[in-house]
Amino acid sequence: MKIHQIRNATIIIEYAGKKILVDPMLSHKGTLSAFIPSKTWSFKKNPLYDLPISKEEIVKDVDFVFVSHLHYDHWDKEAINTLRKGIKIFVQDEGDKLRIEKSGFTNVEILTENSSFGEIKLSRTKAQHGKGYILKIAGFVCGLVLKHPTEKTLYIAADTVWYKGVQEALDQHKPDIIILNGGDNQFAFGGQLIMNKKDIYEVHKASPNAAIVVSHMEGVNHNTLTRKDLKEFLTEKGITDKVNVPEDGQSYTF
Repeated sequence: MKIHQIRNATIIIEYAGKKILVDPMLSHKGTLSAFIPSKTWSFKKNPLYDLPISKEEIVKDVDFVFVSHLHYDHWDKEAINTLRKGIKIFVQDEGDKLRIEKSGFTNVEILTENSSFGEIKLSRTKAQHGKGYILKIAGFVCGLVLKHPTEKTLYIAADTVWYKGVQEALDQHKPDIIILNGGDNQFAFGGQLIMNKKDIYEVHKASPNAAIVVSHMEGVNHNTLTRKDLKEFLTEKGITDKVNVPEDGQSYTF
């Protein structure tokens, strides 16, 4: 498999001969509103950086799209306008399915624990977009596990903190490769929305033999954990060989 970090949580995955697009945010730099109030009181408009490749190249020959939830840094108007309307899209629930269909898409499916795309087995996993009362604002999200006889098992945790639902997914599916969203996004209130460096370390301890790729970093204004700080933490823990922190445009083959 090949995992290609695009920007923020947007990833291209080549898996069992298929091209999979995850959480497409395809807008040009600075054309979307800021998440406010962010913990750092940054009011910079999103996305913070340009795409490393063209949006046309990103969507070319995509076999299916996984949309973990509909926050605009995971599914934006540019993605809606760029993707072909008949493309296969997997979503978490009926509400997201209806909203995407209202935008003209005709092949939207709700993920279950026993979904599939051709010979690729797809399993919906639990995710928790924060802790405490901030969940009422953040809303619902799901993760995804991919399995195929010729590939390693891949777990896309999506926007979640470390909690029992992630532990359950690790125990059940025993992934070889794990993609975590690890920018420690925060508003000025409510605490973390996605994984921080300690959460990433907990995932490693729970699955010490898995290779981890950390996405969703430095893409939007309420990210609080930088790649530099995370890499320093990983060095302190001695796990830089297990946890990968890609720059935008960087890819890994497993």
